[in-house]
Amino acid sequence: MSAKHEHYDVIRKPVITEKATMASEQNAVVFEVAMDSNKPQIKEAVEALFGVKVKAVNTSITKGKVKRFRGQMGKRKDVKKAYVTLEEGNTIDVSTGL
Repeated sequence: MSAKHEHYDVIRKPVITEKATMASEQNAVVFEVAMDSNKPQIKEAVEALFGVKVKAVNTSITKGKVKRFRGQMGKRKDVKKAYVTLEEGNTIDVSTGL
């Protein structure tokens, strides 16, 4: 498997929420990432895929909520998010798509 496919396995999709939009004003971008990925892998993947310099990576794990679906109890999956702070002068426009 090529290195590019591995980078796409680490980064699942950009998160576009009100909080993520506020983070973009501080030169940060939010991505949903693989649960088993770590900060150096995330940094390497973002730098390789988008051609930018990463300053810092902060991660958080959101536990899946228990929800009712057609009368049955179900659980949403756990999600790991990465808040990637970019060096000055680097930007990623996630609204245009990957």
